[in-house]
Amino acid sequence: MIQPISGFSKLSKEEKIDWVASNYAQNKEQAKKILSTYWNTDSSVQQLHDEFIENTISNLYLPLGIAPNFLINEQLYLIPMAIEESSVVAAASKAAKFWLDRGGFKAKVLGTEKVGQVHFIFKGESQKLKSFFTYLKPILLADSAPLTTSMEKRGGGISDIVLKDKTAQMPNYFQLHATFETKDAMGANFINSCLEQFADTLKREASSYAHFTEQEKPLEVIMSILSNYVPNCVVRAEVSCPVSELVLSKELTPEHTAEKIVQAVKIAQIEPYRAVTHNKGIMNGIDAVVLATGNDFRAVEAGIHAYAARDGQYRSLTNATVENGIFRFWIELPLALGTVGGLTKLHPLVKLNLELLNNPSSEELMQIIAVAGLAQNFAAVSSLVTTGIQKGHMKMHLLNILNQLGANELEKPKLVEYFKTNTISHHEVELQLKKLRD
Repeated sequence: MIQPISGFSKLSKEEKIDWVASNYAQNKEQAKKILSTYWNTDSSVQQLHDEFIENTISNLYLPLGIAPNFLINEQLYLIPMAIEESSVVAAASKAAKFWLDRGGFKAKVLGTEKVGQVHFIFKGESQKLKSFFTYLKPILLADSAPLTTSMEKRGGGISDIVLKDKTAQMPNYFQLHATFETKDAMGANFINSCLEQFADTLKREASSYAHFTEQEKPLEVIMSILSNYVPNCVVRAEVSCPVSELVLSKELTPEHTAEKIVQAVKIAQIEPYRAVTHNKGIMNGIDAVVLATGNDFRAVEAGIHAYAARDGQYRSLTNATVENGIFRFWIELPLALGTVGGLTKLHPLVKLNLELLNNPSSEELMQIIAVAGLAQNFAAVSSLVTTGIQKGHMKMHLLNILNQLGANELEKPKLVEYFKTNTISHHEVELQLKKLRD
């Protein structure tokens, strides 16, 4: 029986690996070999990776691909994408090439406001609390001034602080709802530091406020934390062309193709079961670039999906219309990103990826990533309404299947050639590999 371990974090990496492999792996030596294989041979780079998180025993690599030919606001980009799923990079590249000759992508940042909150309990009269907040607000700003000086020099800082009464949802519950501008930084540490200062000031000033009774003074802060829901930190990206140029299939006219795309997007607007998969495809493009540029894809995912359900029903993030013979396809979504701080200056590949993107500002990166999501969705919906999604996806997935089945370098080209004209499925690939070997 495996016993709990005490002091695991204090073990050396070699000791951690030995304990994990000895107690949990089916084959100890094989596990140790795999874990050591994925170390970086450059010890300085490996040490950097080791220090990103705790209890590091190896690295889990993702392929880094490039999607070229993205024309965004008249500037040509190649977009780095870190992802393990077949066909994503190919689909983005295909969409980029299609729109390259049709004016490219247009993108615009609509807002950059970020949010943080101090959640607290006040067991007193709400009108008294409102009067107290009028007195408190300038003190909150003054007390946090040492934290905001550097950010203000870059054009950022605290935008506003408001008191929110949430007692209708929970007894005695109030918020300090603060908004921030963090420029090229994602700003999580900056925002959280400001919020914790707000909380200290709030408690201190409440304890001595003359108009509170002794029962009202012990105001209780529950927590102080930024929000990853940023509905006013929004970017929009779009493409458009005459319907006559929407040539995507030999079987469908451009007019019929446009109609089906509009209908497909409308279905994702009204049917949550479809909307989730529709938006997952968008996130294939977005997450891949977020990861490649060292940003927090979990925060981005959470904020975007909340935004997709902001009216009470989960909906498509994209829209499509045909008006006066013009096909338009666009996306609008929240993206809180950074191009300074965190991994952006530490991870060598992240630094290189940002360099390949011409070292964008956070607003430029918002536009690039929104375009990646729009391109991915255009490629997916176009396939769905024409040839179907599986034909292209399985073609890209073929090598994964062959690798799973242990095909060698002589067998792979023969089977790739065979499946150029035959339907791909795991069973069929397995059958044809067996036939080839027989």
